Amino acid sequence: MASPPLVICGLDMNFFNLVMACLYFALFIPALVLNIVTVCISWKLKAKSAFIVYLKNLVVADLLMTLMIPLKALSNLPGASDGLMELDCHVSSLFYLCLHMSIILMGLISLDRFFKIVRPAGKLFGQSALFGRVAVIIIWTLWLSVNTIPTMMFNNVQPTTNNTAEVCMSIKSELGKWYHKIVTFECSVIFLVVSVVIGFCYLGIMKRVIESHRKSGNRDVNCRQKIKARVFIVLAVFLVCFTPYHIIRFPYVHHQVENKFNCHWASLKVAKSITLWMATSNVCLDPLIYFLLCKAFRKKLYEFKILLQWSSTSYQVNSHEVHL
Repeated sequence: MASPPLVICGLDMNFFNLVMACLYFALFIPALVLNIVTVCISWKLKAKSAFIVYLKNLVVADLLMTLMIPLKALSNLPGASDGLMELDCHVSSLFYLCLHMSIILMGLISLDRFFKIVRPAGKLFGQSALFGRVAVIIIWTLWLSVNTIPTMMFNNVQPTTNNTAEVCMSIKSELGKWYHKIVTFECSVIFLVVSVVIGFCYLGIMKRVIESHRKSGNRDVNCRQKIKARVFIVLAVFLVCFTPYHIIRFPYVHHQVENKFNCHWASLKVAKSITLWMATSNVCLDPLIYFLLCKAFRKKLYEFKILLQWSSTSYQVNSHEVHL
């Protein structure tokens, strides 16, 4: 089933796939280290609000995505076995589940931060830990039952030809290909809605905080610049990681379903692969958002850093005593 070495319209697809595999391998180690540290810190946070519940679920989604990166890298290697490539097609459904859950959770976190700034004196029911738990359970369940599980079930066709441009399309039924288009459209709509929500929330937060500083008589320009920087870093991380992928994905899926080699498919394949890697790199950037938005996370990170320094110093002292 695996395709032979391909050069399409001047594009050496085998070489490109090798480059993508190397990029995924390069992403895996820092992503794994950052997310293990993040898990250790977030584990100690008490889920007293919806924000902490969303943050913990975002950490879980990022860690699961990180653990699936090696399979994505291996399946991109030239000469990857048919079984490995089919396995990646099945696991990719879980990968996209985590990716889009990250997008939705970032939207929920943005709404929570917005209402916290707008109503600092009171707490809405939507900001309670109970609401957060119910919301994430419903979202995880809906996405699994409506998108992920049906998509995996439709990967049930045995390919009859080696001349296939898209391995994952060759193992889908006709109904599966149609459903794949529907899911892609749904994901694009959700991304667009979340993008608008995040943009509205953070720009509103920035405006409210700057107005508050002015009313308090604080004319510190540096302070206002820091506020703007924090807001735009969050927006930049979200938009840079996810926007290119969702722009490319919709036209790509149309050619993907056709499952034919041509110049347009090859160019879209390259663009989709690069933008998907950019979206995956979000697992390394989300810890920055936790640090910027969550005071409790910053405090636990500082405690974790002190603990590591103490452990390192203790180990060095004990080693010195042994040598003596």
